[in-house]
Amino acid sequence: MIRALLLLFTLAFAVPAAAQDSDFVPAGTQTVEDIMARQRALADGDESVRAVRDRQGGPDEAVADGIGLTADGTMGQTNDWSDPGIWRGVRYDDLDMRSQIRGPAATTLIQTGGMEWLERRAGPLRVWGGGLLFFTLVALGIFFLLRGRIRIDGPRTGRTLVRFRVYERFAHWLLAGSFLALAVTGLLVLFGRIAIIPIFGHEVWGPVAIVTKWVHNNISWAFMLALVMVFVLWVLQNIPDRSDWQWLKRAGGIFGGGHVPAKKFNAGQKAIFWAVIILGASLSVSGLSLLFPFEMPLFASTFTHLNDWGIGGLFGGLPTDLAPQEEMQLSQLWHGIVAFVMIAIIFAHIYLGSIGMEGAYDAMGKGRVEEQWAREHHSIWADKVMAERDDPRRKQTGSPDANPTPAE
Repeated sequence: MIRALLLLFTLAFAVPAAAQDSDFVPAGTQTVEDIMARQRALADGDESVRAVRDRQGGPDEAVADGIGLTADGTMGQTNDWSDPGIWRGVRYDDLDMRSQIRGPAATTLIQTGGMEWLERRAGPLRVWGGGLLFFTLVALGIFFLLRGRIRIDGPRTGRTLVRFRVYERFAHWLLAGSFLALAVTGLLVLFGRIAIIPIFGHEVWGPVAIVTKWVHNNISWAFMLALVMVFVLWVLQNIPDRSDWQWLKRAGGIFGGGHVPAKKFNAGQKAIFWAVIILGASLSVSGLSLLFPFEMPLFASTFTHLNDWGIGGLFGGLPTDLAPQEEMQLSQLWHGIVAFVMIAIIFAHIYLGSIGMEGAYDAMGKGRVEEQWAREHHSIWADKVMAERDDPRRKQTGSPDANPTPAE
């Protein structure tokens, strides 16, 4: 009994000498000031506080780097074998981890870049992309009010010329139809949560999102097939030549009045053709990367080449050590940016091919155009076709263009 009382008395009044000093801080203890300073440095973009992530290792490495266990074996500022050290390595994907799950991204347990992707997708991509489409439509509306519909100036002849064959129109409409479906479903994926959920609720958006994703993924194959068909059919006729320079100087007749001589495709149509081919190919590649996650990393190697060429220096150096998730996030952002640009271009194409120009729709709608329309907008091509049509030798062959065809 006496021994127990003495023990309680000792524990109650025995104060370590070190504790008597109010300024004493045990080795390795982080203060509130330390934490706040680190948070401020991260907010300012100072990556130096993350340098420890490059020194993950055991006690020996920690002692050599001046961190972890000190030389006398006591706890230092950072012990890489502690929980914070381990989770720091997990966060920056620096530890040699093993997982029963197989796959490129299986061992990336924490990927903080996902928040940056989410902010860019919900912010700049939606705002700037949506703004581009809105102002494109406004600009086309203003142009229509000021310029009006481009009419056929001369008298109609009642004869038509074959403009596009059936297989050409099939390739065009397959490309156009699939792209429009992809554009609508892609915009739904990007804007659906903020446009549909507030009005109709999650119950409606859920099945819409599932159907939208399925349609977008599967229609993409038709788009890629049509893109190849259109390229093969028209690439030779869309190679720029000297006649295009005259068309560009007069903006197709907007400046200087009158109609500018052009071949089967004028400079404006050639520009749209190459924009569709290049942007469509980029959409296809980034889309395939998204369809097959982690199988087609695109950006690390691309950024490496851009840095080697000096282009990356314009942006302060592009990152080349990307996690698999970061590759997917960049693919999605690039896919969205290119899609917005291509949709804006197609808006202008649809305008000129429908209400913007009289007789233009007949080219793809019926395959034949009014002879006078052809003379005014594609005179070089029209003269060649009419010369071949009126050649007696072609008449004997039974060519479909051998005789003039009355306009419908």
